[in-house]
Amino acid sequence: MNYFAHAMLFLDRPYFVAGASVPDWLSVVDRRVRVRSKQVEAFLSDADGLTAEVAAGVLQHLRDDARFHEGRAFAETMLGLTAQTRDALDGETGMRPAFLGHLLTELLLDASLIAEDGRRLSRYYGVLDQVDAQRVEAAVNRFAPRATNRLAAFIELFRQAQVLYDYGEDGKLMVRLNQVLQRVGLEPLPDSFVAMLPAARGFVSERKQALLDW
Repeated sequence: MNYFAHAMLFLDRPYFVAGASVPDWLSVVDRRVRVRSKQVEAFLSDADGLTAEVAAGVLQHLRDDARFHEGRAFAETMLGLTAQTRDALDGETGMRPAFLGHLLTELLLDASLIAEDGRRLSRYYGVLDQVDAQRVEAAVNRFAPRATNRLAAFIELFRQAQVLYDYGEDGKLMVRLNQVLQRVGLEPLPDSFVAMLPAARGFVSERKQALLDW
């Protein structure tokens, strides 16, 4: 699952939404830091209510991902998109098609959920604007196995960039896909790859409910 799918049911709880984003934020900005369920659970009843809310959001993310990635619908959708990606890349083998099959499943699920009611995405960013990024970083540093000093600055960048709006437009989604590929050391996509995205959107949209029913 991706940012919006994790957060959409909790848009009345700003620090919970921030916590639900923390594992993905850290995977971008500080991959050395891994938050684990066992450490996070100890802070669910913390005397500091903000820390408890961030911890609850982190734990929700971890549990969501565990169920989502173990589900049959995810496996079938990922495999289908991997095959479509391989075809669009002239039969390419190796890591890139499988990585993209996974990534597109998550990003296009977010895109489909956002398309149901675009006002929810504005609300999502409005909710994130309410959080104090430094306090989120401080909360994470209480339960993470090692500290980070990069998270608060990245939260500010994430709020400014508003990348989730780009998921709905094929050309802008291509830019975001290539950014992720660059980050993990894979080759960027050819411009021709954009032609497969409309069919991929339909493929994920048809499976949206199954993906969310674990």
